[in-house]
Amino acid sequence: MSNLLIIEDEVSIAELEKDYLELSDFNVTVEHTGNKGLERALKEDFKLIILDIMLPDIDGFEILSKIREIKNTPVLLVSAKKDDIDKIRGLGLGADDYITKPFSPSELVARVKAHLSRYERLTAGRENTNEIIEIRGLKIDKTARRVWVNGEEKNFTTKEFDLLTFLAQNPNHVYSKDELFRKIWEMESVGDIATVTVHIKKIREKIEFDTSNPQYIETIWGVGYRFKV
Repeated sequence: MSNLLIIEDEVSIAELEKDYLELSDFNVTVEHTGNKGLERALKEDFKLIILDIMLPDIDGFEILSKIREIKNTPVLLVSAKKDDIDKIRGLGLGADDYITKPFSPSELVARVKAHLSRYERLTAGRENTNEIIEIRGLKIDKTARRVWVNGEEKNFTTKEFDLLTFLAQNPNHVYSKDELFRKIWEMESVGDIATVTVHIKKIREKIEFDTSNPQYIETIWGVGYRFKV
């Protein structure tokens, strides 16, 4: 049974989320303040964290930043804010998903299952011999999930690593944003392709010498992206 953490100050929402997730056989812990939620997120082993942005003591963005300093645990941000800037900021800080209130509990459960399934497949059953991709100074260790650029190691979130690795393994193939969302997030984009754009931007900042003239991930205007070799 997977252990999940909900950090949500609205008791009624937290209890609704908890009830639906427990009906799907998850073990759910709830914290109603940001500081207590952050403390548990850092000290305990949760498979996934559902994090509200607007908390009374410390906002979700700061909590997410502190989690990402030491853990790659999947994080789903939840917010009543519908502005793209908040979504872009959250995804840029390393969130795996962003859900806008109000949402159906069944949608939340579906997203949780999708992220857990992918994360568990990625972290389970790794072989002893590391699988390495090396392209013009870029080195990707698929087994250890580590990336180096010209010998310097770069830190990647789970989805950033997945997206970079997928593109590097399929060079010169042009993928639309919708296709990449389905491949990496394993669900329909439902108009949420800004997620892909944000992740591509963050990846370029880490691997490209000049982000305005990328040597690895090329934008094909009006179509999508391709990894150049």
